[in-house]
Amino acid sequence: MPPLPDSDDALMARYSQTGERACYEALFRAWAPRLNSYFLRHVGDPNRAQDMVQLTFLHVHRARKDFRAGSPFRPWVYTIAANVRRQHFRRKARKPEAAWDPDRHREPAVGPDASTAEQRLVRRALAQLPDGQREVVLLHWYEGLGFKEIAEIVGASHSAVKVRAHRAYQALRELLDADR
Repeated sequence: MPPLPDSDDALMARYSQTGERACYEALFRAWAPRLNSYFLRHVGDPNRAQDMVQLTFLHVHRARKDFRAGSPFRPWVYTIAANVRRQHFRRKARKPEAAWDPDRHREPAVGPDASTAEQRLVRRALAQLPDGQREVVLLHWYEGLGFKEIAEIVGASHSAVKVRAHRAYQALRELLDADR
């Protein structure tokens, strides 16, 4: 068996062509923690976040033949994850549950020098943003994605994503200034 490729893009390309289990497992090991953090920031429940990671990788497996070799894996997997998240919230809207509590997030986030009080303020401010703006901020700030990749993930134009981000960051500044 040839050695595994180094990049996630190459791993997924090989998995899509050969179905090689080792490639899938390597992708899971690399991406499960990132996706878990992504989901945890949205749902605040570690168990639900883990379930959503599993569901995302189930979709990755099922859609492996749709992956185009030479395409970047990161926006592709985040698109799947965003769809899992949207599906979760659509289901949740049909079956009401307890309101989302930003203090339930277990993600340290914000920055290495940020205090717990600052983290709570940022989480509360994020919770007040409209979903579309919050999603762009989380993908840009926490996941480190560029606006072009985010546009692919959320199904909007590059300029629309930049406008959402600008409005979201402006709203966050106002909310955080009001709390100080």
